[in-house]
Amino acid sequence: MNEEVRRADGAAGREPARARSRERSYDVVLFGATGFVGALTAEYLAAHAPAGCRWALAGRDLGKLERLRERLTALDPGCASLPLLRADAGDPSAVRELAASTRVLATTVGPYVLCGAELVAACAAAGTDYVDLTGEPEFVDRMYVEHDGRARESGARLVHACGFDSIPADLGAYFTVGQLPEGVPLRVDGFMRSHATFSGGTLASALTAMGRGPQTLAAAQERRLHEPRLLDRRVRGPLGAPRFSRETGTWALPLPTLDHRIVTRSAAALERYGPDFRYRQYASVKHLPVAVGGAAAVGAAVALAQLPAARRWMTSRREAGQGPDAERRARSWFTVRFVGEGGGRRVFTEVSGGDPGYGETAKMLAESALCLAYDALPERAGQLTTAVAMGDALLDRLQKAGIRFRVAAAR
Repeated sequence: MNEEVRRADGAAGREPARARSRERSYDVVLFGATGFVGALTAEYLAAHAPAGCRWALAGRDLGKLERLRERLTALDPGCASLPLLRADAGDPSAVRELAASTRVLATTVGPYVLCGAELVAACAAAGTDYVDLTGEPEFVDRMYVEHDGRARESGARLVHACGFDSIPADLGAYFTVGQLPEGVPLRVDGFMRSHATFSGGTLASALTAMGRGPQTLAAAQERRLHEPRLLDRRVRGPLGAPRFSRETGTWALPLPTLDHRIVTRSAAALERYGPDFRYRQYASVKHLPVAVGGAAAVGAAVALAQLPAARRWMTSRREAGQGPDAERRARSWFTVRFVGEGGGRRVFTEVSGGDPGYGETAKMLAESALCLAYDALPERAGQLTTAVAMGDALLDRLQKAGIRFRVAAAR
């Protein structure tokens, strides 16, 4: 890694992780800052990072970083001296130096299964907190197997899926459980609706994940061999079946995404979810023909993604770094409605916000990084979910940032 302003102190590695983190050059480093969502995250940090926050932009192209800094300086003149760090995700030496220079490393560079492993390894070894935007189950499972143990030793908190994948589902379920009685079996269903579009980077990550079915299955099986088993509690995340939901008045289609895995891992780690917890997640569609057409389109995309040539063609339809313009993002929105039951009580809650894939995702990632850097949090380490690592602190941050968590009804 080449740093334009100053370099990290190599002697820091001789001290305990939490002690040396206070003496590092930066509080937060944003890696992949020149990508579409990376630049939006940089803009958010420029506007909302607290006074005195030592943050920096990182990526492999110094010229692009300089242009981004100029753009940020137009928004806030204080960004004129923002440090720029040059590093390539595939260069282990540069990535290790990058991780050792900061308390929290946030990365938007995907597909993570192809580009993210060195960053996670470096953070786990250095005791550096890590956040990303992955929605790739294979990557999360591989990183657990390879780096959870080392992160526990170093004190690093490795928190994946800190964007639309999977904060609305994870913290939405966490918020819903908080409205239900303690110590009883709980059932929570999430129903997701959104109106948005995708950037080139998001499309590439999704298609890569779709095309790696056998690898994803193998990674999940290996994780199960390493994960401790619950002895006196039960946690389940079945996909469920397509159905008409009377609770929401919509057709509910099972969503086989990372979200339900993240929610059930939070439930396994936190006793507040009760002795027997079940979570299901659905796409919520108003009209049956749209539901059928959507299911067919997803099935076709998964089938085509198995063919390298088809995958390359679909990826080429939108290049990495491209995404919806500000006007389109302003019209985008998401809503996740939850139905929670347990102990004779039933609650209806809702998480909602604006543009899910970009504006709100940038907000979620930035607030997650700032939460790890500044808030009083539970003393936990290893691979963690947002609910386990940050819980109420992140929930409070996101509410203040304009993402709505509310109880719609209860009985």
